[in-house]
Amino acid sequence: MTTDPARPFGRVLTAMVTPLAEDGSIDLSGAQQLAAHLVDRGGNDGLVVFGTTGESPTMSDAEQHAVLEVVLDAVGDRATVVAGVGTNDTAHSIDKARSAERLGAHGLLVVTPYYNRPPQAGLLRHFTSIADSTDLPVMLYDIPVRTGLPIEVETLVRAAEHPRIVAVKDAKGNLGDLAWTLARTDLAYYSGEDMLNLPILALGGVGVVSVVSHLVGPRLAELVAAVEAGDLATARSINESLLPVYTGIFRTQGVILTKAALRELGLPAGPVRPPLVDATPEQIAQLRADLAAGGVHL
Repeated sequence: MTTDPARPFGRVLTAMVTPLAEDGSIDLSGAQQLAAHLVDRGGNDGLVVFGTTGESPTMSDAEQHAVLEVVLDAVGDRATVVAGVGTNDTAHSIDKARSAERLGAHGLLVVTPYYNRPPQAGLLRHFTSIADSTDLPVMLYDIPVRTGLPIEVETLVRAAEHPRIVAVKDAKGNLGDLAWTLARTDLAYYSGEDMLNLPILALGGVGVVSVVSHLVGPRLAELVAAVEAGDLATARSINESLLPVYTGIFRTQGVILTKAALRELGLPAGPVRPPLVDATPEQIAQLRADLAAGGVHL
């Protein structure tokens, strides 16, 4: 687990898929196996359980509880395990946060409330109420393409005054806002959009919460280390080598092709849950070509 206060959750974290059995039920053994693989051989020093890629909207609280429990059992002694607890209901999110704390999670990921589109004052109250409910550090998740609502810089500045709101997973794609927030707060920024890993790190980000790290975690660790060392030539070279992987995994919804890749590699994944649909043979063929161009051979 991380002990660096500048990187409260580590350097490279995978937004882990939730392995399912062929009948759509949770594969708890598979979750343990995948978590151990990502940490012990996959270059990750942390995992996010039940973020977007974990298909959290279609998983019950009981299922999320069970998966978090087995992942903590598998890797909680050697990796930072962050529980996704954000919903568009503050009371429900608080319940999930308290449950995650009781199970032993090391931190919380709290996404912007979606669909109900609260004003910025509502966002601030939502985030601080969840942060007040446990003693765990909180990473806010700013992803307006999914939530319909960005977290504005002023809201982030005010949220950063809370002692337990310590980080942001940024998938907003607004590098100007990111730069201003870094200039005005001590929030630790994690790239939440793989195509922007390098620019976010170059602006002062401390790590990544990645989807492609299911496949290329060690190379992302090298990317973070190169930026940290000021070796931007090496960082650019690593980033360019990863471009086909970034593009390939996100030709459709990321979890669909990530699970397809993991299945091809013989790792636990299983199908996706509706309304998502599994990759077609044509999509898998394209994925093979994309990943091969990026040095990953299925």
